[in-house]
Amino acid sequence: MGIFFKMLDLKALNRAIEVIANERGIEPEAILGAIEAAIATAYRKEYRKKGEIIKCKINTKTGALKFWQVKTAADESLVRTKEEDGGQKEKSEEESRPLYNPDCHLWLEEAKQIKSDVQLGEELELPLEEHDEFGRIASQAAKQVILQKIREVERESVKKEYQGKEGEVISGLVQRIERGNVYVDLGRATGIMFYSEAIPGEHYRIGERLRFYLLAVQEETKIPGLILSRSHPKFITKLFEMEVPEIHDGLVEIKAIAREAGSRTKIAAASKMEGVDPIGSLVGQRGTRVMAVNNELGQEKIDIVEWSEESEKFIASSLSPAKVVSVEILPRREAKILVPEDQLSLAIGRGGQNVRLAAKLTGWKIDVRSSSRPEVVQFDTKKLNIENATMEEAKKTEVEEAKVIKEEAESEDENKDGDKKENKKIKKEKANDGNAQKLAK
Repeated sequence: MGIFFKMLDLKALNRAIEVIANERGIEPEAILGAIEAAIATAYRKEYRKKGEIIKCKINTKTGALKFWQVKTAADESLVRTKEEDGGQKEKSEEESRPLYNPDCHLWLEEAKQIKSDVQLGEELELPLEEHDEFGRIASQAAKQVILQKIREVERESVKKEYQGKEGEVISGLVQRIERGNVYVDLGRATGIMFYSEAIPGEHYRIGERLRFYLLAVQEETKIPGLILSRSHPKFITKLFEMEVPEIHDGLVEIKAIAREAGSRTKIAAASKMEGVDPIGSLVGQRGTRVMAVNNELGQEKIDIVEWSEESEKFIASSLSPAKVVSVEILPRREAKILVPEDQLSLAIGRGGQNVRLAAKLTGWKIDVRSSSRPEVVQFDTKKLNIENATMEEAKKTEVEEAKVIKEEAESEDENKDGDKKENKKIKKEKANDGNAQKLAK
């Protein structure tokens, strides 16, 4: 049973193109091109040879179909013949000329008989006879081509839309959760937030609308992979940019950020205009701005300190809310901090978190001691090997940690598989010994 394409129903065709264009968000011209490519494929499948290049054009006024074959004018400088190959199986690296194919190529002398002023390498269009019926197999091939072409156009469209949005905050609905990875409906595309990019301790509900940091757009996959994050330090920076007009206007700048996602974040802000308070700008009237960011993050605490070019002043403010007595700068970017005895636990923080974040924020190795007992080492970040936690550097550390965790998990799985194989081997040996004993009896 065949399918007829001779005179297309233009109203139905235009309606279908319009519906697909609106649903997929792609240009109608691209969909029409996909249909023409599909009909050309069906034509070749039904009436022509496999290697031929067939093109089709739909007359949008009459619905008539026009077919033609494409051949390239060539000579010995562009293509090689079977005689030139001389039976050699391997081509030299310098030999890049394709093999002459009569279905795709036309010798220059023959091409000049069709078109007198033809140029070497020019493509010639050879008209083909019209056919109005295509078999079931050809029609199935056309259907596959249409779907494939539409997917390719949609892929390019999504890639163009989101490629320029890398490093921005986007909003989406939680679609599903699989193995700790969260899939997010972004409208025309689906993003994925890996387990390592989620905020520790945060729970996600299906259908919940959240904001995400667009970390990267992967092009290697069949569908552009939109990698999302909520644990990236820049996520907080972007949230503050949305809430604080002074940052958007360039009056206030976030110079550095140190974050332990889900627990605590330290931000160093600086003013670019005299009279503008950077801390007050980020906090907002009655804390409205910082509370808006906090509501997006949950229970994560945010400390905002003033950035300074003077290392002593910046290091002292980074230990906020603790009050610092003195800062002694030592070689190799090390600093000894003295704080009052009653401020010692506040300066160090639970598990050393406050001083650890201060060291990441400033890029200095900090040794916190009590002013009443300066000879006693209380907490020294030299053991942590912390570097300056600018936006990108802070994330590199998190990515490396995630890789280590993944490698450890894979190693554990391999060990488990190895143990299972070993147990099976032992059981098999015991069974063989038991059978041998029975036979001996």
